[in-house]
Amino acid sequence: MFNNLSEKLDKALHVLKGHGSITEVNVAETLKEVRRALLDADVNFKIAKEFSDRVKTKALGQNVLTSLQPGQLMVKLVKDELTELMGGETEGINLGGSPTVILMSGLQGSGKTTFSGKLANFLKTKKSKKPLLVACDVYRPAAINQLHVVGDQIGVEVFSDEENKNPVEIAQNAVTYAKENGHNVVIVDTAGRLAVDEAMMTEIENIHKAVNPHETLFVVDSMTGQDAVNTAKTFNDRLNFDGVVLTKLDGDTRGGAAISIKSVVNKPIKFIGTGEKMEAIDVFHPSRMADRILGMGDVVSLVERAQEQFDEEEARRLQKKIAKNQFGFDDFLKQIQQVKKMGNMKDLIGMIPGAGKAMKGVDIDDDAFKGIEAIIHSMTPEERTKPELINASRKKRIGKGSGSSVQEVNQLLKQFNQMSKMMKMMQGGGGRKMMQAMNKIK
Repeated sequence: MFNNLSEKLDKALHVLKGHGSITEVNVAETLKEVRRALLDADVNFKIAKEFSDRVKTKALGQNVLTSLQPGQLMVKLVKDELTELMGGETEGINLGGSPTVILMSGLQGSGKTTFSGKLANFLKTKKSKKPLLVACDVYRPAAINQLHVVGDQIGVEVFSDEENKNPVEIAQNAVTYAKENGHNVVIVDTAGRLAVDEAMMTEIENIHKAVNPHETLFVVDSMTGQDAVNTAKTFNDRLNFDGVVLTKLDGDTRGGAAISIKSVVNKPIKFIGTGEKMEAIDVFHPSRMADRILGMGDVVSLVERAQEQFDEEEARRLQKKIAKNQFGFDDFLKQIQQVKKMGNMKDLIGMIPGAGKAMKGVDIDDDAFKGIEAIIHSMTPEERTKPELINASRKKRIGKGSGSSVQEVNQLLKQFNQMSKMMKMMQGGGGRKMMQAMNKIK
């Protein structure tokens, strides 16, 4: 996400990162390039101009020209303004009420149904809630069935009534059902249209009045750019929604909607969708997103994702195995599974400072571990437990069984041995030994 914008902002700020003399003229020239980068990212012209004007005023007001590190100061000013433009503070979802009613709104194809499932899964797994999904799209073919499929996938009940074609009544009945059956969150998935029309707006207004939601979210496909921002304004005028959800952000290299939607509707972005999996949902943090746009990574989110997958019991078990020198390929496989649960590889690498730039143009497949897993699965249980048994003939057999070359099998065995040594060093607290080992692994 934001690849094009990140690249152009990096070029624009390059001259002020110590590569050349700093003058009032090239500060102005740099900010002209920053504005151009924002326009290319499909940010509204007025917003882009106001943004660069604010940065310029602050830059000259803080004596950038006489600063010891003018480049770093300029990057900080741009980062702070980007954070402010995208909302400043992180806004949580309102979970007050018994049950909490959350109403989804948006155009057809924006990803409302999929996101309803992601949100239900998020609230169930991260907030220990018992959500109920409600199918109020009575027009789109197979919409009700789609929500049931999503509900089955995440283990969340779906309320629907295919005999009833009145979405207002369905929503009201669902809230009553939730109260009677112990559901503390009700997520109402409504119908979308191909374009904003009066009938749709009236219908969702009526649902809104009937269930009086604690949270109304506007779901928007970020790839539609400024059209998304304009549609958000139309919906907000009628619904006065509480927050925005940006879907398909992983497929948008420009990101104009994410940057400018807050200043147009004055409503916070609360969540972003970053992939197709039900776990691909993130709370939106403006400051962290600004860091990522400027190539600074997002280590906090990376650590949070790692902690979510951290199993204390498994860690203790692993610690004992490492201490006894019993760490094998089955344990290695478990570690891979935990990394995969953290999200797609491209997204994870983008969170590491500088890594996005270094990996530019490199296509990272979501199945990056597929070859490694195939090699491990081609080993016998005994070989996985005792890798030292794997000789030349076994390597040939493993390679053939996994569709890999002997060189690839050798490479994995080498990496595994190096990692095992490193873990053993860390286990014993041997910092000096670990540094020596790291010098050898190159």
